[in-house]
Amino acid sequence: MPLPRPITASLHLALWPFGILALFLLPACSSSPRFGSELPRKGDEIVVAGRYFHTGAPVVLWTDPGGYDAYRIERRFVPIADAGWDKTSQSMPAPNRYDARTAGLPDDEIEQVRGGGWTLDQLREVVDQFVIHYDVSGTSRACFRTLHDQRRLSIHFMIDIDGTIYQTLDVKERAWHATTSNTRSVGVEMANIGAYKPNTPSPLSKWYAKDADGHTYITIPSSEGDGGVRTRTFVGRPMENDPITGEIQGETLEMYDFTPEQYESLSRLAAALNAVLPRIELTYPTDAEGNLITHKLPDETLKNYRGILGHYHIQQNKADPGPAMQWEFMTDRARALRAGRSAPLPSQDVMHPPL
Repeated sequence: MPLPRPITASLHLALWPFGILALFLLPACSSSPRFGSELPRKGDEIVVAGRYFHTGAPVVLWTDPGGYDAYRIERRFVPIADAGWDKTSQSMPAPNRYDARTAGLPDDEIEQVRGGGWTLDQLREVVDQFVIHYDVSGTSRACFRTLHDQRRLSIHFMIDIDGTIYQTLDVKERAWHATTSNTRSVGVEMANIGAYKPNTPSPLSKWYAKDADGHTYITIPSSEGDGGVRTRTFVGRPMENDPITGEIQGETLEMYDFTPEQYESLSRLAAALNAVLPRIELTYPTDAEGNLITHKLPDETLKNYRGILGHYHIQQNKADPGPAMQWEFMTDRARALRAGRSAPLPSQDVMHPPL
């Protein structure tokens, strides 16, 4: 029986347009985006190892208009002619304000990730702490100016007084915010002017006042302009009306509480981080009786700790996030969000305006 003749080159050329036409006439998958179409963000995503994860809170990334970009070398809040490295180098020894989480990794893994090639599984093995700071700047704009332009430091997230979460770096990066915990931690700066010894001069009177009904509200000093708060008409009110006094590192301090909007966004951020990086447990440091520890953790305890903690748990010379932080409320809310359960909301109405 004779074998079939091979298709000749000329026949190939004759059939080729029909094959291409058939390909384009195939029905498109309904879930596939149109070629060249934009895929907009919802506006609540954080970035971990180059991937987007929802939080349910308003998030402004470093790539968004109005975002704060810690990857950039130039300073953000100086005249453009003075912002570049040629001028910045006169006050900073090096351009970088962050580095890679490679401490302790074997050489082959360092080679893999040093170019940014972290996989999510690799990052999950490294990151197990979520460190909370107050920024002593009052607003996120002022915080980024201090960290980026003046102190050559960095932070992954900032939460402004209206609850807006600003992400300045991918979580895969090693931000410089908590000394010995930098390699293993994610950091967040809560906008708040900070805690001070009672009956001593402090900026609290410049940042807080009472309205005609006796309710405390935040008064951004005129030196800060509008403060850069994204919600232009926002009036920030601390969760508790009066200053909160407590001991941190054995010293009595007082401060005003964070806003309900900040607590809601912090809880949502913590829940999202726990979902993505499950070694960050939704717990905070407590003693044998279950009471909050208000001083630096012993080195061995800190080495073995996985979860949420304050800057003062890591460094003895730090007091943030201060005595006002409502740890139990925040972690209860985060656990409920993580489990899909209802939980108490902050005491004031929390409204997140769209981006």
